[in-house]
This record gives sequence, structure tokens and C-alpha cells, in this order.
Amino acid sequence: MKVNRRLERKPLKRYQAAKLISVLLVAYAVAMFYGMFKPMPSNISYEGRWHEGTEAEVLLDITHEQDGDRQEDHEIFAHIEQMISEAEAFIVVDMFLFNDEYGPDMSFPALASWFSDRLIEKQEASPDLTIVVTTDRINSFYGSRTPDHIQRLEAAGIRVVWTDMAPLRDSNVIYSGLWRTVFQWFGTPKGGGLPSPFDPEAEPVTARSYLDVLNFKANHRKVVLNEKEALVTSANPHDASAHHSNAALSVKGEIVNDFIESERAVVEMSGADTTPFDNMEYNGEKNDASDGLDAKLITEGEVKNELLTSIEAAESGDDIWIGMFYISDRDVIQALKDAADRGANIRLILDANDESFGHERIGVPNRPVAEELQRYSGRMDVRWYNTGGEQYHTKMFYMTDGDTAVVNGGSTNFTRRNLDDFNLESNVILKAPSDHALMEDVDDYFHTLWTNDGSHYTNDFSEHGEVAIWKHWLYRLQESTGLSSF
Repeated sequence: MKVNRRLERKPLKRYQAAKLISVLLVAYAVAMFYGMFKPMPSNISYEGRWHEGTEAEVLLDITHEQDGDRQEDHEIFAHIEQMISEAEAFIVVDMFLFNDEYGPDMSFPALASWFSDRLIEKQEASPDLTIVVTTDRINSFYGSRTPDHIQRLEAAGIRVVWTDMAPLRDSNVIYSGLWRTVFQWFGTPKGGGLPSPFDPEAEPVTARSYLDVLNFKANHRKVVLNEKEALVTSANPHDASAHHSNAALSVKGEIVNDFIESERAVVEMSGADTTPFDNMEYNGEKNDASDGLDAKLITEGEVKNELLTSIEAAESGDDIWIGMFYISDRDVIQALKDAADRGANIRLILDANDESFGHERIGVPNRPVAEELQRYSGRMDVRWYNTGGEQYHTKMFYMTDGDTAVVNGGSTNFTRRNLDDFNLESNVILKAPSDHALMEDVDDYFHTLWTNDGSHYTNDFSEHGEVAIWKHWLYRLQESTGLSSF
């Protein structure tokens, strides 16, 4: 009888195990599909209204080679310093990479500390001024520790908000279904026993933090605003990014109120106190509609909507210029092909994606995409930015028909992850006559880089040779599934 009871127990155990596995698989499937289609939080994927007569300026960080030496013509953080100095009522900062970690064999300017010092000095000099700093959890390596410069900000009375990305849709949905079902419930203790991926000599991090990073989504915004001005940029206050080439758009006018609402939404989504935003409002001069420049704030998926609208409007003889760190989104690529078929002239200046913070990379996604576009039409041409250890980190779109022009710039790479509501992003779109001073500045920027006027900015497409077929397939797999960091 004992043998028979044991035989009876085995089928029962198998049944129970199968039942448990079935429950877990159902939970995984529900979590995966919910992560793909859940509703967006309020005022995320935001489209502001058009503001006529907005005062705007383009700011550029250009690192280039001149007479064999690397030169840096950088404007962005000097302008941000001026914005901090001129603030009278409030400062809001929303920055993706804001840390000082990098490998032991490298050396960079102390940009994160410098930026923190400017904010702390302002808070100490103006104790009644409200400063809110929102940043991505990558800077704490997902809760493993609080960096010294962040602790100094908090000690000075500056409000720091760590962005909670959980309410957003999942980019790496295959993995994130597992994360939501199992790993997210364990919590993240301070400290850990694993080396930091940024600096092996830094304070150790936790295993759960490594599991968190695989969700591959981030608050990728780069915004600074005060009561008179707002700025979107591709530049980070991050030591290892200090030498990158970047671009920024500064706007003054009632559009600042749209920025306030957009940044408030991120703080609210993260479960932090939004009352500091209650008394924030634009307090500068009224827009001069006769200036001829219109501006609109767009975030997340609205960046893509405006981008595709612009490209789809391109006709024969129109010029499209793109300066970009990552380009991979299939809808954007198809729209560019269609525009070329209609006779538009398309030129792209791209980072070759061959190195990142001292580490070699394989050129994905830009090299496969560039080869695809270059082969498709004689109306599309690509040049590679001539980097020397740094990155061409710009994210800017410019289109003109000779009479009117459009600029779309800010934090957003042209990838699925950046354009399809997985990351937090912030861009400004500007429209004006082609002979408007700002549009001429942008036009000069692209032509100078393209023609190497006065310096060695870009290289011919042939510089990097033919791309192996497996890289094309790898890029398509990563772009479609979210199994990538771009």
C-alpha cells in the first residue's frame, strides 16, 4: 500500500506543478500585454499649443578636428548657467544622465559637480526660490545608492525627484513581462555586492538593479526652465558626456507655461509632491507675433507625430537635414524613402556608433540604416561625424522649401524606444520663414558640417565601408523587439 500511495502522489505533484506553471504563464502574458497597451499617464505624450512670435535661439556644442587637434566650441552649459543666474522665482531641471561615474583609465571635466554647484549656489543666494531637479534612476543605478552630488542638492534644500518609469508602456516587453510578474516585487536594498557597470571602482550595486536596467526605458528628457525661458537639449550634465557635440533650443514666451505643465506631469507620475508647481508661471515679456516664429512643445509620441507630418509634407526640391545620434525607427525610415521618391533632397549627419565612453561598439543601428538609405535613392546622402572618442549626440531635424522652414529638436533620438511612448522625451518644434535669423543659423550649421567649412567636421559615407548582413538583421531584431539599449 505504501508503494501505491507514492505512485498516487507523483501524478498529483505533477498536476500541481503544471497548474502553478500555467498560472505563472498566464500572469506573465497578462503583464506583457498590459505593459504594451496600458493607458498613458495624464499630460505624458503631450502636445502644447502653437505660440506665435516666440523668441528662440539655437545653441550648439561642436567638437571638431582643426589642424590635427580636437577643438571644442561649446555654448549650451554656459547658457544654462546664465539661466540659473537670472532666475528669480523658480528653476526646474529634468536631466537624464547626471552623474560623475566612468572608468578608472579615463578623465573628463567634472560637469555633474559643476552643474550641482551652480544650483546649490543659487539656492543659497536665493532661499525663497524654488528649485526642482528631476532625473532618471540610472544615476542611482536604480536605487542602489544616492550619489554625493545628489545628496548635496538635497542638503541645500533643492527638491530631487527620482522618475518612476513603471507607469509608462514597456519597451522590452518580452523581458518586462517577467519583471512585472516576478522581479519588481523584491525591492532594491541600498548597497550591493556587484561592480557598477559605469565604474568598477565605484560603490557596488545590487543584482536587482541589474535586472531593472533590462527594462530599457528611461526619463531621457533634457530640460531647464525658469520663469522667463525654457531650454531643450541633447546635452547631459554628465562627466563622460562633456566632450560630446550637442544642440539646444531656447525659447522665451508663454510656451514656458506648457513646459511647467509637462514637467509637473513627470513629478506627478513619479508620486512626488507637485505643490511646488502650483505657483509657477511665465513672467516675462509677451510674445511679439510680428517676429514670424511659431513654437510648440512636444513630448514622447507627439515628437513622432510632428516629425512624420513634416516629412510627409516634403515635395520635390525641398531640403531635409537630419543630425542624429541614433536613427532606427521604421516609420521614419519609410517616410524618408517616400519623400525621396517625391523628389525631396535628404542629407543625414550621423554618429557612426563605433564607440561609447571608451568602449568599442559595432555600429548598430546607424550603419545598417545609413547603408539602407544610401542605397535606396540618389536623393539621400549620409556623412559620418568625425568623432575622436566623443559622440555626435545631436538630435535635430530641419526642413525648408526655400520659403518656410521647420526645426524639430531636443532630447529625442529617432528610434522606436524614443518615439513610441516608451521613454520620456522633450522637443520643441519651430516654424518660420526660411530667411528668419534662427533658420539661417540652423541652415549654416548643417552646411558648415557637411562641407567641412573651416574645419574637419564630417567624413564621407564610404569611410566605414560595407555593413555585414548580420548587423542589418541584428538591428531589425533589436528595433522590433526592444531588446536593445537604443
